[in-house]
Amino acid sequence: MRLRNWIAVVVGVVLLAAAGTIGFLVNRSALRAADEVHMADSRALAVNNGTLVGRLQLLSAGELGDFLTGNTLHLGRDNATDRATLRAFAAKSSTFGYGALLVTLDGQVLTSSRATGVPAADNAGWKPLFTMLTSGERAGFSSIMVVDGTYLEAVGVPVVVGGAPAAVLVGLNNVATTDLQQYTVTLSSEVHQTAVVDSTGTIAATNRVRELGTQIDPAIRRALAAQLTGGFVEYTTVAGTQMVAITVGGLPGGWSYVRTQTKKSFDGAVHTKSQTLNMTMGAMLLIGVLAMFLLGWRTQMQRRRADERFQALFQHAPDLVSVLGANGDIEYSSPSAAAVLGYDEGVLVGTSVFALVHPDDQQRMRDQFGRLLTNRDELLRLQCRVRSAAGEYRWFEFTASNQMHNQALHGIVINARDISENRAFQERLAHEAQHDALTGLPNRRRMQDALGSSLREQPVAVLFVDLDGFKPVNDAYGHEAGDELLRQVAARLSACVREWDVLARVGGDEFVILMPGVLGPADSDAMTARIRDAIAHPFVVGGAQVRIGASVGVHLAAGATDPDEALRAADHAMYAVKHARSYPQARAGRHRAAD
Repeated sequence: MRLRNWIAVVVGVVLLAAAGTIGFLVNRSALRAADEVHMADSRALAVNNGTLVGRLQLLSAGELGDFLTGNTLHLGRDNATDRATLRAFAAKSSTFGYGALLVTLDGQVLTSSRATGVPAADNAGWKPLFTMLTSGERAGFSSIMVVDGTYLEAVGVPVVVGGAPAAVLVGLNNVATTDLQQYTVTLSSEVHQTAVVDSTGTIAATNRVRELGTQIDPAIRRALAAQLTGGFVEYTTVAGTQMVAITVGGLPGGWSYVRTQTKKSFDGAVHTKSQTLNMTMGAMLLIGVLAMFLLGWRTQMQRRRADERFQALFQHAPDLVSVLGANGDIEYSSPSAAAVLGYDEGVLVGTSVFALVHPDDQQRMRDQFGRLLTNRDELLRLQCRVRSAAGEYRWFEFTASNQMHNQALHGIVINARDISENRAFQERLAHEAQHDALTGLPNRRRMQDALGSSLREQPVAVLFVDLDGFKPVNDAYGHEAGDELLRQVAARLSACVREWDVLARVGGDEFVILMPGVLGPADSDAMTARIRDAIAHPFVVGGAQVRIGASVGVHLAAGATDPDEALRAADHAMYAVKHARSYPQARAGRHRAAD
């Protein structure tokens, strides 16, 4: 009997030891798998943020390219016109408010919007910029340069003349105030540091502002030199703190994205939970084999449900994934909400999704959500604006499916993708479709829409303006000079009109001014006088003074008049004025065409 008891004890101990060993091995495997998932998510987030940083860099270069497209530069040394153009560009630019330069291909300054505060030509920071341009890149990016205590980045694009680069247009960023720095600050966290470094390892943007302009840790610089993309670097600081960094290199200008935090915070709750689980299993092992089996069964079920939840959530998720309850409250929000909208992980849980949607989109969102709840197999796609943590609204494309019947989810699953840039591009195309590309004024189509809309409510004075002597200037000085003359004319006419008037370019050298609410000739006569006086002053085109005139035809259209008829009447009046100027003897006995 005693032997049988000892055998039972031994068997029990063996089973207990076996169960304990198996339990600890299973936990170790789960910890390794969790670490791999955590590292993969962290790497994907870093690569995504690095890609966004690269796009911000390229967008800044695109602003310089747009400036070159819309402006003519003389490229003379200390050219006054170029300086004025550069100053106007810097004053309007949200990116290069610090200043703009024209430099030669070897880095010598031709013209600058600033008298001082410009990096010297021998500054080593210029090298990456000119290296990129020399290699045929469309844009170049410098390293960080320090001038009078200000950290600057230079972005340059070639100025092409006759099919070959003749100079370089350079925009200067004060890195402490750039969009890149502001975006990085939105990633602020007490746990990790986000930094963008240049090719020399100097921090150009960071969520810890006090470290702007300092050098990144040498261990990270060595990893960047090895061109690691999405690579992990473990190192120890001088103070003995173990750190983990994720590096993403290969950005424009040799820049890189770096995210660092302590190894303890990186391992975080995963390892803490693992230790707790080990202690729990040890305690359960003391109770007995049965408890161990029950705990193993429960752990297995939890892992299976977690896997099902993961697969259901992320199978079709393009960017941000959320699970909503039947009342629209957010029950789960993926970690990507921090990168996409700026909300810390878990903050959105319990918040109504309708509270995040733009007020103009809320009713449509509620209607679509209600329809989705009533149809089990419904798949909903829509676009709406969502408020970020910074308070701005961004456009998202939603794909929602009803998973209320799924036991692992029991909710509405939403996959969302940020399409703000695409929407902005579409709006810009819509603007360009209704505006003249040369002068920026409304085109004929936009003017006709405005005329039709105004005539439905009130009378409108229609002034048809045709330039006298424009063709000789265009023939003598060329089309570029003609285009510059038209831009100057547009600027002078813009200064003549009232705030609520509409000025449009409707043809080569033809403009139309709409004056809503004008009943009598007094206002239109005054406008006509202002136009003629503004055009009569000489213009400077191609370095030469030219003079032109303007023939102005006026038609006072009553409310409800056909818009095309009103425009034709103003056109005929203009030709009458032009004819009268060409044949003065024919003016006697004619009605005043500008009435």
